[in-house]
Amino acid sequence: MAWSTREIAELTGTTLRAVRHYHDVGLLAEPERRANGYKQYGVAHLVRVLRIKRLTDLGFSLSQIAEMGDADDHPEEALRTLDAELAATIERLQRIRRELAAIMTQPLHTDLPPELASAARADISDADRSFTVVLSRVLGPRGMQAYSELLGSLERTSADAEFDGLPTEADEATREDLARRMAEEVRGMWQRHPDAADLGTDAPGGARFAGETMGKALRDLYNDAQIDVVRRVHALLDEAP
Repeated sequence: MAWSTREIAELTGTTLRAVRHYHDVGLLAEPERRANGYKQYGVAHLVRVLRIKRLTDLGFSLSQIAEMGDADDHPEEALRTLDAELAATIERLQRIRRELAAIMTQPLHTDLPPELASAARADISDADRSFTVVLSRVLGPRGMQAYSELLGSLERTSADAEFDGLPTEADEATREDLARRMAEEVRGMWQRHPDAADLGTDAPGGARFAGETMGKALRDLYNDAQIDVVRRVHALLDEAP
């Protein structure tokens, strides 16, 4: 019994293009040709294409199928590997679904990791949100936990609103007054959350790299007056830690 390429594709529920691709990548041996030059596929080809299709339906890639060879025995090791990969994929998809459910039921920020998105205020400024995104990429587990707890406890104050709207041309008195009020608020936050005073303690890239990254984010996200206020806050905190 011999079939044409189109017939073998129809019998196996695949396409002409797929059959030809199997030939190109070496998964399917080339059949003999009739006198007119057309390919004639036999039962062995039919069985091989069905096996390839079955394995791809299970989730194996063509490269993985190629590694198995032509043997039709039970590929136990390959199946176990695939099962582990599928389990990891399912866990990732379930985690994404949990995050989506939280986002749909709460006004969460989609650009923040879940442990920070649930803690950040809904009225957080664009600059603060971007700064938080940067922090999420450089902090370690302890730093993230401390920052998440800090975010969850924050309440928006008049100083926050003034800082968000501080114009670049703000005068000396305005900057100094705002810095002193913010320094008092920061002291209170650090007293309630002492771990937040050193977020880079377990940063994967080291505390220095985390600090440099935070500094760059500050310079890119805030105007000159706001950065000056931040410097003043740090100076005030250093005077009376």
